Amino acid sequence: MLLSCAALATRAAAQEFSWPFAIGEALTYQVRVSRVGDVGEGQMWIEGPVVEAGIPTWRLRFEIRAGKGPIRATDRTSSWIDPVTFGIVRFEKEERHVLSRSKESVRIDRGQHRWTDDIDGGGGALGHVKPLDELSFIYFLRTIDMSTDTLWRFERHFDASRNPTIVRLVGRDTLTTPAGIFRTRIIEMEVRDPKRYKGTGVIRIHLNEGECHMPIRIESRMPVLGVTTLTLSKFSHPPRYPVAVVC
Repeated sequence: MLLSCAALATRAAAQEFSWPFAIGEALTYQVRVSRVGDVGEGQMWIEGPVVEAGIPTWRLRFEIRAGKGPIRATDRTSSWIDPVTFGIVRFEKEERHVLSRSKESVRIDRGQHRWTDDIDGGGGALGHVKPLDELSFIYFLRTIDMSTDTLWRFERHFDASRNPTIVRLVGRDTLTTPAGIFRTRIIEMEVRDPKRYKGTGVIRIHLNEGECHMPIRIESRMPVLGVTTLTLSKFSHPPRYPVAVVC
């Protein structure tokens, strides 16, 4: 056990400087619906390290609570990602809305090159040897060098039927937020998601041009609530994670 823990700490620490984010990063967002106004708060943060399926991973977390009056929605997502290969080993998502509820619990079998949903028993062939899900894909975008191209096509989703994901650099902007003023690159991510979009949907993300490439604003569509905008209100790197990148 001691050797196992030591190996975990060494492997995780070795990766802290490889990505523009690290364990301990925590981002908080204001949630706004265009026709309603401010309706809640969302968070994205990184926990770990934790061993999952025998692999030292980081746990990426996302939670959103939004709504007014009787119209309420929650979204909780977790991705367990191998920071060495930057591929997930597990994914969970739970959504609760006025008219619907859904839950996923996906496990990745690298040896069999398959994924399985423990909730409904579904599954299939992996879409990539280093698979991603919708949350880990946002972190993946933060690692891309956007100075050399304006269009990318990725076959990285764990579910092969949801590939490809098309990413476009569509412009630049300067955003004033409660967390500060940021120069950003605007990207549009075209995703295949039959549950949420009934086909193909577009998520627009403003990534800051600083070292951390934090998502400053995220625009997407939520069931019932409609077009939803998340704007960064604060960010932090807890002192107990001294190697976390500070923007």
